[in-house]
Amino acid sequence: MISNLNGNAQLFLAGLDRVQRTATRAEREMSSGSKVMGVEDDPEDLPVILQLSAGLDLNTQIQTNLGNARTMATAADDALQTGVNLMDRANTLAEEALNTLSTAASRQSSASEVAGLLQQMVTLSRTQAGGRYVFSGDSDTAPSYQLDSSGAVQRLMSPTNTVQITDITGVSFGVTRTAQQIFDARDANDNPTADNVFTALSSLQTALANNDTAGIQAAATAVSQAGDYLNSQLSFYGAIENRIDNSLDLAQKFQTRDQTALSGKKDADIAADAVLLTQSQIGQQAALSAQANQPQKSLFDFLA
Repeated sequence: MISNLNGNAQLFLAGLDRVQRTATRAEREMSSGSKVMGVEDDPEDLPVILQLSAGLDLNTQIQTNLGNARTMATAADDALQTGVNLMDRANTLAEEALNTLSTAASRQSSASEVAGLLQQMVTLSRTQAGGRYVFSGDSDTAPSYQLDSSGAVQRLMSPTNTVQITDITGVSFGVTRTAQQIFDARDANDNPTADNVFTALSSLQTALANNDTAGIQAAATAVSQAGDYLNSQLSFYGAIENRIDNSLDLAQKFQTRDQTALSGKKDADIAADAVLLTQSQIGQQAALSAQANQPQKSLFDFLA
């Protein structure tokens, strides 16, 4: 095939096309803010860009999960702090009932107050955050305990607890405990242990109502031990909150690092693109002007 264009014309058009492509790319980078729009733009860095982008997406999800876990842990912490205060009050009532000035009537009044403390403790076991029961383990759509019509604690379920959260380094850790672990500690045979909060309060209520001095003494010891145990559960959640906060801080540092790296690979240099676009436009105009001023006569013009 014979081209209708001479060599100089072909060179001119090829050069003009290069300048036009440079100008087009500069305009595109300025409008999009990105210098990499596809494989053809930077085939060597594109895999790195994709990896950084995927890492940032994962980081965002991890931070969301950690934030949700922090909300649940805070709700649990607040509930247990209230629970510890309730146990302190139960201790005070037990001590007052053992005072030599205590009467059957005063003990009966204290029994009514302890019944209220027990009811509040059961309510704490049903604490919710974000529509989920924080002490219900894997079955967080329903509570584990309630009071029956007689005022006794009724266990509704014994959920499994496999809830774990993963930090930015890939390490997973548990972030919650069930109501049974916290308020209704039991041995392998499902018998209440000395740390059982519900049992301690129920025993104190019964002993006070029956004006049973020996029973009150035993219940006072149980309330004290159960209160110490509940305080240890509060410490567990305090440690969890600290760990989640540290994990969030680390994830945010990773996010800043990866965003900086991604920007370096992907973000356009707007100032440089503006200069390049101006230079390209000036070059185009100069080239077209020079081409227009080229002699247009052929050999036949001179032979005529």
